[in-house]
Amino acid sequence: MLSAGIDLRKIRERLGLTMRDVEDASLKISQHHANDEYLIPPSRLSDIETKGVVPNIFRFYSLAAIYHRPMRSLFQLYGIDQDAISSEWTSSQPAKTHLVIVDKEPVGYHIPVKLDPGFDLRETSNLGRMVQQWGTVPLSILNHLTSKGYTYAYVGSEDYTMYPILQPGSFVQVDESRRRVMERKWHSEYERPIYFVETRDGFTCCWCSFRRNALVLQPHPLSPVPVRVLKHPQDAEVLGQVVGMAMRIGDLAASDPQASKESSVPRADVIPSSSSSLKAVNAPVLSTTSTRKKTV
Repeated sequence: MLSAGIDLRKIRERLGLTMRDVEDASLKISQHHANDEYLIPPSRLSDIETKGVVPNIFRFYSLAAIYHRPMRSLFQLYGIDQDAISSEWTSSQPAKTHLVIVDKEPVGYHIPVKLDPGFDLRETSNLGRMVQQWGTVPLSILNHLTSKGYTYAYVGSEDYTMYPILQPGSFVQVDESRRRVMERKWHSEYERPIYFVETRDGFTCCWCSFRRNALVLQPHPLSPVPVRVLKHPQDAEVLGQVVGMAMRIGDLAASDPQASKESSVPRADVIPSSSSSLKAVNAPVLSTTSTRKKTV
């Protein structure tokens, strides 16, 4: 707290403001709001700067206004990262559905700023392996891309495997610790786990099941993509389970999954499944992405 006060004093001195100047400015603010809590007398400012006294929320506001600083920058002096609040939301799980208010002016967050030249928006790919450089940009929704224990994938613009649950252009979070395929009767398609799978043809997100020594890659019934049965682990490997996603909705109204199907080369020799839930149709082949490397 003392170091934060020292930093506040340095800010004031760099601006050429005296304690009396701060008091006069805070008086105007307190009069404007008709609230004396905004007022910062020299004695209180001295305590804040030299004795580690933490200003109340009203004086934080006054200091931010007087020093021409966003409040979040003053909070950071005290070790409070205002922009990390969304990462703490899991501490509370309200029972009722509610609106989520997102800060419209977030500061910098770490997201990929340089990708592998082979990154193709049309293909589903392991985003973590395609990132060559992380940078700081104002995009809070992707702040957790640097979290350890997860990898991240981008669903290609021509990959309709799990459409409409996962629309092309979505970002998904993959838990690499959940590689074991779970098989049982599911109450709904939303309950059934979606897996991130690497094949010789590239990456894809799909439902999975085992048949002898083969892995069945099951698309959504409404998808034009066929069921594929591939040798495991030679031709297909489960990299993890999809545990989160970020996607826009309503952007595909003008596009038709069948159009993507007709413009691509259909896959032949699909082995049909004995399960009534499996549905094999012709669909585009996903291209292979870059050579796999471990995400850190």
